[in-house]
Amino acid sequence: MKAAVVNGDARKLAELIRQDPGFDVNAEDGDGDTLLYVACLKGNDSVIPLLLAHPYIDVNSKGGTLLEPPFMSACRGGHTACARLLLKDSRVVVNESNDFGFTTLRNTSEFGHLDVIKWWIASGRYMDLGEPGNYLTDAIGEASAEVGSLLERFKSETTQTRHAMRVDVGWYDEAAAEMFALVVFVSDGLLQTKDTTTPSPAARFFNLARRLPLELQMTLCFRQMGLAKEIIPGKEREAAFKELARKLLWSSFFTN
Repeated sequence: MKAAVVNGDARKLAELIRQDPGFDVNAEDGDGDTLLYVACLKGNDSVIPLLLAHPYIDVNSKGGTLLEPPFMSACRGGHTACARLLLKDSRVVVNESNDFGFTTLRNTSEFGHLDVIKWWIASGRYMDLGEPGNYLTDAIGEASAEVGSLLERFKSETTQTRHAMRVDVGWYDEAAAEMFALVVFVSDGLLQTKDTTTPSPAARFFNLARRLPLELQMTLCFRQMGLAKEIIPGKEREAAFKELARKLLWSSFFTN
């Protein structure tokens, strides 16, 4: 399976998982690295959803010579697509340190990976800026000029900066498109919300939205994200939703 992960071959990895569903997803190779760590180190985001979907995955298992968690490896390497996938997973400890005491944000800042920082801010996940003057944790003091300026702005104007980053990177557009795709999947019976005694706000939203005509469903989803109009044109939207369908079938919020 490691070869499929190293090569970023999601199709091959899926085939191997089907053949051996009981494989040890957290097994370490000769270097002490797990499959998820290798995927993040190589920047192979295509295989990460398959690994995150495994029920026994340890998303924070450390690897590499620095003994760092997968999220740190993705961020330190500037692999934005990998970092974005992990930011969406609540199990991931985003402010974890490696065994030398360096924090994820500090290392990401030092290497100047601005796009990763922008998506991290946009995601709403907590950002530990560290202790000023502490070489191991000071994300602003050790940052490149461009990243340092953004983090200073975020520190003083957190809400405004997060909104600006969500507009800048297209977080609002993507989130609204994903929400609409989920409504369509629920309406078509491809997914169903988990049974709970008290329906969650998300379940109530989907139950309301699925009763509306398709165009109104789309409008409601985009307005729910604070958008005034449809963002993705017809043909592009259709292609985007097909891709989202492939990704979102792994969603931990729904049962197949």
